[in-house]
Amino acid sequence: GEFIKIKTIMIKIGITGSVSSGKTTASKIISSNRGPLFSADKVVKQLYKKISFKKIIARKLNFKFNKNFKKALRNKILDNKGSLNTLGKIIHPSVRKEMFSFLKKNKNKKMVFFEIPLLIENKLKAYFDTIIFIKSNKSLRLKRYKLNGGDRRLFALLDSKQIKDLKKMKFCDYVVVNNSSLYVLKKKLLNIIKHYE
Repeated sequence: GEFIKIKTIMIKIGITGSVSSGKTTASKIISSNRGPLFSADKVVKQLYKKISFKKIIARKLNFKFNKNFKKALRNKILDNKGSLNTLGKIIHPSVRKEMFSFLKKNKNKKMVFFEIPLLIENKLKAYFDTIIFIKSNKSLRLKRYKLNGGDRRLFALLDSKQIKDLKKMKFCDYVVVNNSSLYVLKKKLLNIIKHYE
């Protein structure tokens, strides 16, 4: 008989959650030894390393480009609520493009993982087989955000720009509450991923 090549079915797992909910930690735990991990934040960090990109942002948000770029950008975002939306419109297409090239590069993998903070907001839900929502209470998230050198006003603004947890959770297949230890988080995640291995 003729040999029929069976295409392996790739499982695409999205991880999302609110600001400082522990998405990065969760993504690392769940993808470890299972498959490649795409991080939207990493893509954004790479973008910000490019002078050309920073110049575009300064121009679009109407501030002077100089060595204090980070501070100027933060002030602009805090002073003008519309700035975050403008920023999103510049960044989102690049993240999406990188996401597709990541998929293409890993097309033979059995499982691929995506850490995308604004997965629901940016209407990316259709690209994933399973979406895990990392949920954490606000006071804890603020504490983590400040520990990473973030400032309270920026946290409040970023947090207000995201769709509220309860509404977002409806779009997700699993909700993992991350309010206690790393051990507990790990246990919950391994419980989910075992259904796909």
